[in-house]
Amino acid sequence: MIKPGIPKGTRDFGPVVVRKRNYIFQTIRETFEVFGFQPLETPAMENLSTLTGKYGEEGDKLMFKVLNNGEIYNEAHQAKDNKELVSAITEKALRYDLTIPFARYVVMNQHELALPFKRFQMQPVWRADRPQKGRYREFYQCDADVVGSNSLLNEVELLLIYDTVLTKLGLQGYELRINNRKILFGLAEVIGKTELLTDITISIDKLDKIGADGVRKELQERGLTGADIDTIEKFLAIDGSSEEKLAQLKELLQSSSTALKGIEELSFVLNSGYATFHTTPIIDVTLARGLNYYTGMIVEVKAPATVKMGSIGGGGRYDDLTGLFGLPGISGVGISFGVDRIYDVLEELKLFPQTAQQSTKVLFLNLGEASSRAAFSYMMQLRQLGVAAELFHEPAKMDKQMKYADKRAIPYVIILGESELQDNLVSVKNLATGQQEKISGAELISYAF
Repeated sequence: MIKPGIPKGTRDFGPVVVRKRNYIFQTIRETFEVFGFQPLETPAMENLSTLTGKYGEEGDKLMFKVLNNGEIYNEAHQAKDNKELVSAITEKALRYDLTIPFARYVVMNQHELALPFKRFQMQPVWRADRPQKGRYREFYQCDADVVGSNSLLNEVELLLIYDTVLTKLGLQGYELRINNRKILFGLAEVIGKTELLTDITISIDKLDKIGADGVRKELQERGLTGADIDTIEKFLAIDGSSEEKLAQLKELLQSSSTALKGIEELSFVLNSGYATFHTTPIIDVTLARGLNYYTGMIVEVKAPATVKMGSIGGGGRYDDLTGLFGLPGISGVGISFGVDRIYDVLEELKLFPQTAQQSTKVLFLNLGEASSRAAFSYMMQLRQLGVAAELFHEPAKMDKQMKYADKRAIPYVIILGESELQDNLVSVKNLATGQQEKISGAELISYAF
């Protein structure tokens, strides 16, 4: 018999894990909604043409393609190379993120939407990445985007959403790191290599992984001169408070009007006076985010340094994302939560509240027909009040039923034995403290479980 298994990079989620994940989802969803965002869902599959070329070369390689239905052998056999093979046998792919499908949705429904359109989306995405801690092939993203508005107040609000959610989850020591793609474009302008902007940003984005020497080597391989790289290294060396960083950026990039605009936008987000953050955003000039569509502010959320996790969220401004689908001129800005990574962080730091780990609060012991009939009536009354309750499925030794409650982490058991039935009382036992008390049926219905 073949032992069953699941694909690498995917996971099963048992009841306890699902409840903890739902706690995260609920916290994020409630925050999205109080900030005025509307829910949206898109298909798991998109046309390959919708996704291809939107995430850069690396993103195209990491897409999970879906084979066409029907007879594909002849088409595959006639292909001359891998590119022809892919186009011959597949026309669809699992979505790589939620942003490009969102842009596609906006274009298809442009005449029905009231702009600005603020949407949130919480669905799985798939990437053919190498599985490792914090990196999965199937994982959830929770996105919030605003399209149809150029206002930088949207950037402020999205940063506040991060700040609000992570504070509610009890996470301390996280970092909100921000930069602006206009500044990075201005750097390319200053060295006269705007055509290498993507190459430069990809290399800069790897600074944490490959170090300064590694970045210098990559830039040399990408065709930059020693003088160009010296300027980039001065850029990467910028440090100090936010005000000091902004001042150093102005001095280094003063010849680029694009960079100065980006610096002005960063200054507004940090100093607008509209928001008070629990965790103040930090300017990080090394933050590049390689995705091709960002044009303004970019943000990345770093997990606390005590946890080896890295990024747990990110996003940014994209001025013409819908232009990819023939609808130019609609600006947008969005953020994404990496729920799976956030889960791992909360689990490692033991930040899940007990309420997020429990389902049933009350177990009625089954001590025979008369006991179970009375218990069932009480149980239904508690359920109507929103108290999760259940009756053990069959009469059994009390020890067996108590072990079941303990294994399920049910905090209370209700006992309706002969004496309780005779006196119209119920016994309530708190399994955490061991305390047991007899109360009336009316008191049970109003009991503070």
